[in-house]
Amino acid sequence: MEISIGQILRYKKPISHENLIEDGYTNFHYLVHQASVKKLLLEKGINQSAYIKTSEKLLIRPAILISSSPNKKGSAETPWEDYYDVDNGHVRYFGDNKLTGKPPESAPGNKALLEAFQLAHSHDPLERLKTPPILFFKRETVNGIAKGYPKFMGVGIIDSIELVTQWDNSKKTTFTNYAFDFTILNLQQENELFEWEWINQRREPNFSLKDTNLLAPVSWQIWLKKGNDALASLRRRVSNLKLVKAIDQKPIPNTEQELTLRYIYKYFDGKKHKFEALAEDIAARVLGEEFGIYTKGWVTRGVGDGGADFVGKVTLGSGFASCDLIVIGQAKCESLNTPTGGNHIARTVARLKRGWLGVYVTTSYFSESVQREVIEDKYPIVLIHGKRLAEEVNEIIYESNQFSSVSEYLTSLEIDYPNRIKQRNPEEILY
Repeated sequence: MEISIGQILRYKKPISHENLIEDGYTNFHYLVHQASVKKLLLEKGINQSAYIKTSEKLLIRPAILISSSPNKKGSAETPWEDYYDVDNGHVRYFGDNKLTGKPPESAPGNKALLEAFQLAHSHDPLERLKTPPILFFKRETVNGIAKGYPKFMGVGIIDSIELVTQWDNSKKTTFTNYAFDFTILNLQQENELFEWEWINQRREPNFSLKDTNLLAPVSWQIWLKKGNDALASLRRRVSNLKLVKAIDQKPIPNTEQELTLRYIYKYFDGKKHKFEALAEDIAARVLGEEFGIYTKGWVTRGVGDGGADFVGKVTLGSGFASCDLIVIGQAKCESLNTPTGGNHIARTVARLKRGWLGVYVTTSYFSESVQREVIEDKYPIVLIHGKRLAEEVNEIIYESNQFSSVSEYLTSLEIDYPNRIKQRNPEEILY
């Protein structure tokens, strides 16, 4: 049975596994029920299943379930606050040592997680194979009820461990505990769905690791083979859902768009600084269509531009109820088959002040890592790739009574280019 990250389940008492749906939600007990083994519960923060012997004669722990209760933070039961950022593949969870004077590794949950950490970070693939998948749940309040509604937050692997000193507000004293950092694995290949049957099969006596791992997420299978060096690429990132593949940023070969883009690149060969005039025209069209009214400012001198090739402004609203945003743009006429460098993006972003907007126009395309950085760091910058550039240029020709070809249009920009050059501070565009 499949469940999705963010899906709320029903954890009802008294326990009953008879019905798939309870109170409108998937029944947790139905999901995990197996007649031949002990019940899998969420009664504690760290819920480790008992060791079991596989058909390969390996003694392993099938799974560890971790449950957080935000409504209990700061209480005697949970005098800390766990941190969940599953959209960026990260969970920070504090262990279950609550008694002062006791070593934190003696707490049963901490002990299980420490063992899982050692297995996960082994360089021996056979040892990593014994690593229990760690499944995360977070208690949700539904219809004013704070108990009985765990939300599935994904499957992960322990990334690092830190020994910390915490404050128990109820007892007015400090105690030592572990903080565990986890990497939440992506489920892209599974369309964001997790196959719970994988966990159930791992709990059957004498199960086969080889057979059951066929049900594991692809990211888990890759990690088993490659180890922790692969975790960064396997981390769950919601921004991935917004990424545009390189092939979709390039014109289809032998189309009018590709011919236009290749002509643009060739036209500015040896005079790439003049590409700024075209970039400003395209930025004006894109921003005008997408955000508001764009007003051209000027293009900067080729040397000492400080990361801005052209300056303009976007006006949102009208009259008294309006607001001007400064726009600084970067223009790069670069190889069509090489992704634009992240350092150029960073240079533009570094120039942005509060209330400013950046635009980056390239004949090339943007790598996934560059896109991810822009999305995750929430940079206020518009990325215009080569395909969009060619599309806009072709539309300009079709819509214009002045230009009959791309050549005529680019020539007009080049002729006017010297008049567009100014050496001014970007703030002057506001006046």
